[in-house]
Amino acid sequence: MPQRTCVSPEGRFVYGIHRPRFSADNFRIHDALADLGCLPDGTRHTNTANFPTGPVHEPSADPIFEIPNAFPFRGTTYIGKAWADARALVPEAICLPQPPEISFCAGHADEKQAKAAIAELPRPLQLALAVTSTDPRDLCALAHLATDFCTDATSGLPWGLAYEKTPAGRIRAKIIDDALFEAVANNIHLPAVYRQAMVLRPGAQGGSEIVGEWHPDPNSHVFEYLRRNSYIPWGHYAANMANDATRYRVAAVTATDMTGLRHLYYQRTYGRLAGLLNLSPMPSRRCLTEAELETLRKKICDQTRNLAGLDFNRTLWGWNFGFDYSPSGYRLHASHQQIHQQYALIPSRVPLFDGKGELSAYGCGDLVADFVRAYRRETGSGFFDCYARAIAGNRRTDGNPNGEQSLVVYEDDRVMLFVPKAQTSQWELQLMPKIAVGNIVEADTPMRAALDHAIFIAVKVLTRMGARMITSIEYPKAIDDPSTDQRLLMAFMPRLPESPGAFSEAQLRWINGHYPEDFARACRAHLSVEALAG
Repeated sequence: MPQRTCVSPEGRFVYGIHRPRFSADNFRIHDALADLGCLPDGTRHTNTANFPTGPVHEPSADPIFEIPNAFPFRGTTYIGKAWADARALVPEAICLPQPPEISFCAGHADEKQAKAAIAELPRPLQLALAVTSTDPRDLCALAHLATDFCTDATSGLPWGLAYEKTPAGRIRAKIIDDALFEAVANNIHLPAVYRQAMVLRPGAQGGSEIVGEWHPDPNSHVFEYLRRNSYIPWGHYAANMANDATRYRVAAVTATDMTGLRHLYYQRTYGRLAGLLNLSPMPSRRCLTEAELETLRKKICDQTRNLAGLDFNRTLWGWNFGFDYSPSGYRLHASHQQIHQQYALIPSRVPLFDGKGELSAYGCGDLVADFVRAYRRETGSGFFDCYARAIAGNRRTDGNPNGEQSLVVYEDDRVMLFVPKAQTSQWELQLMPKIAVGNIVEADTPMRAALDHAIFIAVKVLTRMGARMITSIEYPKAIDDPSTDQRLLMAFMPRLPESPGAFSEAQLRWINGHYPEDFARACRAHLSVEALAG
């Protein structure tokens, strides 16, 4: 089949296996023989095996499965059979350990001495302590090294930050060490009064306006921030848990929180589209009800059904959960730990710099659209129908009839959360509707609720398995695209300690050590009544 995809028009997965056997000529000149160490009986262990006398012959190296991604633009996954066979014996071992408790102060006679020692640590060690310590005393000491505080005269606790004016007249916090500030402020073990002053209180992170709010009860509260000068052209919005409902761990996130984070996304998208279509003005200074949201969505669908095109015609949604800094100063994931999601509308066209024309603006869902159209041209079949059939009828990757067969982690009448046959992140999950819903404008109230709940389950399951950094994105169909082949697809991609994103990943070659079916089984083991009910 011309298209490089693991999904065949017959609705089954197709992939290959390498069974390497080869010879390597020996061009070495010298032997660098040496002793490496001793065995328990005192016998010396040498490196003789590293210096063969002639050519090397490998009659049967470990087999490697090669599985093209369902979507060609996402590359190919390679599964080492020896690794995956070993993991299949204990699929519950697919997990990460919880981080240990760490205290620098505990190793010193008193807190004053410990603070002095922390101040003398080399900066890389201060960064390491800022992200790994579980002792509030360590973190408070580091916070005072990172910035200047305004403190209460009675308690001595911080109530705010010291600010200064820049030469340009801007007001900014007096941060001494930006990386150390971020690292310590995003550690959940830093006392709440410090976190409020440093990052949580509205305005602490800058002047971004709050233009939306979800506050259905005292236990759940979400703010919507406008990011005007955004890395996303034309700005984006961020739904952040408010400072009186802080969530630094997915374990603390409730189903109501998830509804709020997503409601602001739907509301902002529908509201902006209503403005583009000159529909009735949105109500001011209040949140739309679920019924109002659905009414507005239907009006948008009616208007766009026969529309030639929209100036902004695709959604962008994503969530970086988890924060970390390496001691060498590399930020490893999100800009902050607090639960947040980001979203925007993407323009359909962008003018050329020289003013002589325009080009299509980029949206990752377009890559799916291009592939879906090519798939239908070449096979005569709708890709997502074939993909759904392949998932439903999946056969275990290694062919073992007695092993786990299913890729599905969770499903209801409307959506399916599953392990893709070719995972990019080693722990990737995907979510898609069971019917032809291509974007959130085509998703009615029950579908939106099903999507929200499945997102909630996906991140709960992954974090229960030990994932601490997860990137989530959506691949949507263009809002003004009349095609019904493309379905909304979401991907949840944890970042794992032994997956650095190096040269293999830069080529879209994804290395894996387990079968997708075993990962699906491991995920299902972490489902519970609590997770399903929210």
